[in-house]
Amino acid sequence: MFEKAEISILKKLSTPEKIQRYLDEEVDYNKEVDGESCRSPRMLMRDRIGHCAEGAFFAAAALRFHGHDPLIVDLEAVRDDDHLLAVFREHDHWGAIAKSNYAGLRYREPVYRTIRELAISYFEHYYNLKGEKTLRAFSRPVNLKRFDRIDWMTTDEDLWAICEYLCTVPHSRVMPLPLERKRRRIDTRSYHAGMHGAVK
Repeated sequence: MFEKAEISILKKLSTPEKIQRYLDEEVDYNKEVDGESCRSPRMLMRDRIGHCAEGAFFAAAALRFHGHDPLIVDLEAVRDDDHLLAVFREHDHWGAIAKSNYAGLRYREPVYRTIRELAISYFEHYYNLKGEKTLRAFSRPVNLKRFDRIDWMTTDEDLWAICEYLCTVPHSRVMPLPLERKRRRIDTRSYHAGMHGAVK
């Protein structure tokens, strides 16, 4: 169960937009390599620091606190890190909340009819430091209720079990395999725009 101070924070995050604003303005980007930590929502609120997985788990917990299912989608990349989204539905349309060092890989308004539409909206903004567009696949939504047995919202332990599970779920390709072989690059202006405010 969440503690009184944590509940006070979560009560204020009553909409997806407010959850995203909290991640953007109150939580520093975790400069550690993603493989070094995987904090729970409780630890993120305590430390006020998080990378994409930690931010997504927190957003899923905050959404759950306000009556949504805690759903995560994994975006799979080549020559780059994967990216996690906390997804939600409003009026049968999907939106997403995310923590990222890249400006274009964060919030999405709930205007997408399918998870595929939502995932593809990240394609043009998903690039590595060499400027290659790297998004290749996306998972179905995974309900984190399945991890309640490890107290994923409040544990002091890292959440590697969730990360490992997300690697095993089926992913759908963003594009046909022949098109994946072409290395697409982002233009210079968009590259620098996406890096605005990034932690070096």
